[in-house]
Amino acid sequence: MEKIELATTGRQTTRLGFGCSSLMGATNRRDSLTLLETAYEAGIRHFDVAPMYGYGHAEGCLGEFLEHHPGQLTVTTKFGIAPPKHSTLLKAARRIAGPIVQQLPGVKRKLAQAASAATSPSEKPRFTAAEAKASLDRSLRALRTNRIDLWLLHEAEAHDLTDDSLLTLLESAVGHGTIGSFGVGSTQNSIPALLAERPAYCRTLQYEWSILDAVVPASQPFRIHHRALTDNFRALHKALSADKPLCRRWSDSTNIDLNSAEALANLMLKAAFVMNPSSIILVSSKNPHHIHANARVAADPALESPARQLYNLIQSEPNLIHNLRT
Repeated sequence: MEKIELATTGRQTTRLGFGCSSLMGATNRRDSLTLLETAYEAGIRHFDVAPMYGYGHAEGCLGEFLEHHPGQLTVTTKFGIAPPKHSTLLKAARRIAGPIVQQLPGVKRKLAQAASAATSPSEKPRFTAAEAKASLDRSLRALRTNRIDLWLLHEAEAHDLTDDSLLTLLESAVGHGTIGSFGVGSTQNSIPALLAERPAYCRTLQYEWSILDAVVPASQPFRIHHRALTDNFRALHKALSADKPLCRRWSDSTNIDLNSAEALANLMLKAAFVMNPSSIILVSSKNPHHIHANARVAADPALESPARQLYNLIQSEPNLIHNLRT
């Protein structure tokens, strides 16, 4: 597994990281720990979590896992979006409802909508030094550590960062070794304003990137990307399935059968690595087979050339990109 320097933390880690958003929410603690061990067995050494994940319980689950692999892993967690209120009650309700969903899959969407509403933040995050310090202390306890490698401001925008004492706190935490480095995890659309108006916070930027996006200038800060697949994969696969001549041309050009959903997904994920050679790419899955498959894609040099070719083919079709995004 390819290694990389993790921002300015002074530590090395794998370019493939595991996103922990599914821990303790869609899965129980035992299964969540199994997923983490599966990622470890696949060679992944970087893990991304947040206080809000898993109804507020994902950090604690990851902390138990970290104790089994002391000093071997790097971790990103975040500050800004708090876990939902009544998180323990929500988690218990999901555990009770799980068997019902298995018997009556038609209710799954309604339950998912209700859970999304129940777990949505009740108030806008406040990026102040006092709240950041309290959140950092909670994360350190949950993760069972005295140091967090990378600490990100979760979904922050430039206009949120008006408390100068917050930057002082972040720099002090780095100086004391409580965190290795800091940055912002936000949406792609928020990044230009953050870089222009609040560059001091942008030592690391974490945001979505897919094969539909332009190449990011190498001069930008250290980056971590996610969402290489998801909706973009489904939209592109649907478009290629509907346009057989285009699918054949692109398959011939890449020497990969792009009518295959698995082959297309592999190239899209590999493109994230190839087109962002100095970045970490996060994947998340509840399926152990998919975790191992993603690790194989990340490590396979034979996919580099066809992934780059697929990227060039897509970027030569601006109308297609527009249609895929609308």
